Amino acid sequence: MEVIAFSILSAVVLISALCVILAKNPVHSVLFLILAFFTSSGLLILIGAEFLAMLLVVVYVGAVAVLFLFVVMMLEIDFVELKKSFLDYAPLGAIVAFVFFAEVALVASTLGLSTSETFDPKPGAPTNVEAIGAVMY
Repeated sequence: MEVIAFSILSAVVLISALCVILAKNPVHSVLFLILAFFTSSGLLILIGAEFLAMLLVVVYVGAVAVLFLFVVMMLEIDFVELKKSFLDYAPLGAIVAFVFFAEVALVASTLGLSTSETFDPKPGAPTNVEAIGAVMY
């Protein structure tokens, strides 16, 4: 199961990274970059680096969100024209959303977690975040 999850996540990272370069619209390029960051954090979770995955999402996706706002403010984008073509891109958006949630479900199933369960480590075994926190403290 982990090999399948790794294969799917790595394929999505490669495709989204390629779309970052090839996208003609800078807003689409930033959205593909955010997808690449989220998928990379899924890969980090698969190898057991939860802290790095959290750091990637918080720092880079947070910074990319600010970059996204900066790009939107600096470019003169006609939002009225974009709203007219919203329904044209709705199926593509639904596919991207499905891929994102499928990735989350795949990583959660690989970890042995479900939506109703919480993470329960073995007694006395600290998680990566606890070990890093103990070293930093």
